[in-house]
Amino acid sequence: MSFRFKEHDPETYRRKGRLISLAMAGQLIVFGLIFSQLLQLAFDGGFWLNVVGVLLGLVTTSMIFAVLRERPWMTEMRYVWQLKHHLSRVSAYLPALRRAVEEGNGTALAILTFYHQGMAQLAELNGRTLDDDSELLAERQKVYLARQESGLPERVDGFDPQDLAAFKRG
Repeated sequence: MSFRFKEHDPETYRRKGRLISLAMAGQLIVFGLIFSQLLQLAFDGGFWLNVVGVLLGLVTTSMIFAVLRERPWMTEMRYVWQLKHHLSRVSAYLPALRRAVEEGNGTALAILTFYHQGMAQLAELNGRTLDDDSELLAERQKVYLARQESGLPERVDGFDPQDLAAFKRG
């Protein structure tokens, strides 16, 4: 399944992220307390019953979240999770991709371009900058120049994970 970049409003993403985090934490607390209390009443107390109650609260919260994950109002969250997943996969191949770019491999260049675009978009959505990582900035400039020399556009539209199969991890 290929991944395509989409534009999302950073403020909307951060607002929804905070709201969802608070709701999840609240659900976990409430369900943990309810299950702990029910177990304490049913089995006459004990520390481990509280632990089991909290674990049941965690499982219940996770199940509710899994169901709600596909709702339309979760679009930004799903997109960022997918972006992070793909960036994580690519980062496992970075040394091999860097070597392949040095050898003139166009696919590796496209994947590294995706990586740097994705990192920049993730930083923007999270309200951060990448200015403090000089190695990342230098590599991004190097990738930009390599694409320019090859006559390729500055940006890519997305990423196909199957493209990583040609490169050895790590």
